[in-house]
Amino acid sequence: MSRIVVVHGVRNYQRGLEPDDAADKLAAGWRDRLACGYKDAGLGHLAVPDVTAAYYAHTLRDAESQGAGDELDQLTSAEQQAVVEWLRVVGLPAEPAEGQSWGGLPLRQAVDLVARRRGIAARTLSRIAVALMPEVFGYLASPKRRRQARDAVAETIRACDAKVVVAHSLGSVVTYEALHAYGGLGVEVLVTLGSPLGLPGAVFDMLDPAPDTAGRGQRPEGLLHWINIADSGDLVALPRRLGDRFPVDAHQEAHMAAVDFHTLNTYLAHGLTAAALAPHCTRD
Repeated sequence: MSRIVVVHGVRNYQRGLEPDDAADKLAAGWRDRLACGYKDAGLGHLAVPDVTAAYYAHTLRDAESQGAGDELDQLTSAEQQAVVEWLRVVGLPAEPAEGQSWGGLPLRQAVDLVARRRGIAARTLSRIAVALMPEVFGYLASPKRRRQARDAVAETIRACDAKVVVAHSLGSVVTYEALHAYGGLGVEVLVTLGSPLGLPGAVFDMLDPAPDTAGRGQRPEGLLHWINIADSGDLVALPRRLGDRFPVDAHQEAHMAAVDFHTLNTYLAHGLTAAALAPHCTRD
């Protein structure tokens, strides 16, 4: 298995490029970062697998353009509610005061409170929310976008006959649903990075297929190994232990970055990702 498919997360739209060209550009950069990860893991003597990018950002273009800035007031009311659900997991109290609800107060007030509790800049937290929710909600709330994104990922996996897939951020949600929708696509190894699959309300409760009666996600058909990796400071990969909600075989966690804690480049350049991939990527 010398070729892997990597599925991107939010904010990866490549302006001015056709989808195939965008995928090639992303894949080249990701393979360079993965090579750094192999060295970080002490695996520099091994061949780094070839990378094919599953590019779907163009299918969410309308959703992304609505949240292209960094202001909370650009979000729709539904997106703002999704942010509140996310903030609850990050550290927002259940209610601001007796007789009040966060839905009736400015979203910035909730962001400021969580930022103070977590010891991070409110501006940073706002930017995460604005980068994340328009695409996540735009994907989950639109049957058309959902179908197009899943089709794009599925077609890439089929074209490569890939057995190993790495899926980051929103890409882990798209990939999870695509594998279920298309009978597993022959994928044997799934590595999820910085995944929000288990995020209550905003993601988990909107998944297709829906969680089972025990409140757990389902394992895609034919999948032999599912490894989840999370940066301990990643505010998107919540709840951190994906195995509490999904049949994950292994969960690995490490502090990777103080600033770029949710970027795919950070995850690919870390030894944990390389160590998870290497046993499944030996060349024939």
